[in-house]
Formats: sequence, C-alpha cells, structure tokens
Amino acid sequence: MHERHGAKQPERFDPAKAAALDDPARFAYLPAEALERLLDLPRGGLLVDFGTGTGTYARALARLRPDAEIAALDEQPRMLELLRDRLAAEPRPNVRPVLSDDAGLAPLQGRADRVLALNVLHELGDDALESLARLLKPGGRALFVDWSADVERPVGPPRGHVYGPAQAKERLGRFGWTVAGEALFDYHYALVCAR
Repeated sequence: MHERHGAKQPERFDPAKAAALDDPARFAYLPAEALERLLDLPRGGLLVDFGTGTGTYARALARLRPDAEIAALDEQPRMLELLRDRLAAEPRPNVRPVLSDDAGLAPLQGRADRVLALNVLHELGDDALESLARLLKPGGRALFVDWSADVERPVGPPRGHVYGPAQAKERLGRFGWTVAGEALFDYHYALVCAR
C-alpha cells in the first residue's frame, strides 16, 4: 500500500516552510496550556508528539510538564535537525527527538500514555494512523488536533486539504477510535480518542 494512502493533503509538509511552525502567534489561537489540559497526561507519563515538526508544542509542553517524558517523533530527518537546533539553544531534557522509522518506533510500541497528533491528521495515511495506535499502552489516549475545514482561516492549509470535525470523527471511527472528548478552537478542532 502507498504510504500516504488515505491522506487528505496530497503532499508532505515542506521543511522549507518550517519557520512558520515556530511562529509564537500559534499559541494565541492554540494555547499549549489548553492542549496540556486535554491530554491529561499522568504524572511522569510518556507523551509521543506524533509529527512534531520543529517541536514547538513538544517544547512548550515539556516546559509545562517537566515530569513528563516527551518523544518528539517526525518522519522527516530535516525537521528533527531543526528541533535539535532549538533544543541546543533552549534545552528541554525531557524532550527526545525520534525518527519515525522502524528503529525509532519499536522502543515506543505500547508504551505511550498519550499521543498528540497536532496538525497532522490530514497528512496521515492509513498506515501511519495504524502506527500511531500501536504506540499507546492499554488505556492510553490520543489527542487529534487539526485545522478545521469548517471555518475560514487566515493560516494553515487550504480547506480542501483538511477535515471538519465530523469528517475527522468519521475517518477515525473507521479505524476503531472512539471519541471520549472534544473541543473547538478558533481554527482547530480537538478530539480526545481511545481505541
């Protein structure tokens, strides 16, 4: 099967646009504190930031939760290089960059208390969605937060490349996810899911 089969956005995020991921304005419309509350990560727990990019939110969550272990996972080595640069400038000892190949994923299988999938559901192929599920320990949950196709936005991908909340729930339901909680932000929806 093609690795992006099922992805709504036709192409991967371009690392040449990585500076946009570090824009502090992102926190105005999607506060890290709100995500931390929705994640409800147990004390000392393992959070996998699935598709971390430059790790902007992984680093913010690490600041909020110094007790947590955060595996910042991405499929693009260039994005992880950028994350390492940011961690060198502002160390967060509880953040570990991880390449999402077999070697990077294997030690995380069945260990994550929570998985954060921020702005990536529209980019995830069916295989990646299954890989995400395999990271969770029994009783673990995933938080899918993505751009909403239901609202006009001055930022983010085109509306035709993302889901609205109802479409997202339908797609996740086909993969055995149940929605245990949800929230809406200015430009995003958030779905707390179990499987």
